[in-house]
Amino acid sequence: MITAERKPFDEIYAMTEGHDKVLVAGCDTCVAVCLTGGEKEAEILAAELRIKAKEDGRDVQIEHTAAIRQCEWEYLDAIAAKVEEYPAVLSMACGIGIQSMAEKFAPKLVLPAVNTNMLGMPQEHAVWLERCGACGECVIGDTAGICPVVRCSKSLMNGPCGGSHDGKCEVTTPEKGDIDCAWALIWDRLKAQGREELMLVNRPPKNWSKSSSGGPRKMVREEAKPV
Repeated sequence: MITAERKPFDEIYAMTEGHDKVLVAGCDTCVAVCLTGGEKEAEILAAELRIKAKEDGRDVQIEHTAAIRQCEWEYLDAIAAKVEEYPAVLSMACGIGIQSMAEKFAPKLVLPAVNTNMLGMPQEHAVWLERCGACGECVIGDTAGICPVVRCSKSLMNGPCGGSHDGKCEVTTPEKGDIDCAWALIWDRLKAQGREELMLVNRPPKNWSKSSSGGPRKMVREEAKPV
């Protein structure tokens, strides 16, 4: 799932300056699951903004709404009438949803209230771990279901490197703490599967052009398009 974190309140509040009507728009899919931008979070942010505006003596109308998914036109149609009432919209969706809103309701001002950060998997309640870099060239069939692109700190396609020790990576940060060596994990799982020989495969360098250059990517399923 796509995960995101709410921007600092002061940064969001500054975006409302100069506007007398602001709509906070939540998204009830990915960002709702990660407790960042669903309808509940949109309601909370709208209330916080109203309190701050009142403290500052500003006469501003701030309300909230939410779409099931901001990344699809049909769900944006459901909130279109509400959006049209407000000259400025604070979207709490991921970057895709924010851009969809800006395109759908152009030239209306649509502003980001969150920072999109990763494709994550829930580890425990309120904790998500990055598991996929959407690189466009998946290799986890040969790496025991473990992605070396995001789980290896150096995105090595052949490992482990010389910085791995006792199953831990040499890269350590206060935020992340000790990081498991992805290639140690891959070895352990391949061994359990009886496929250790795959560790000897020399994988070519990653073709990053499939994910990080040449403009935005596009996927088309011709067989699914209407005739």
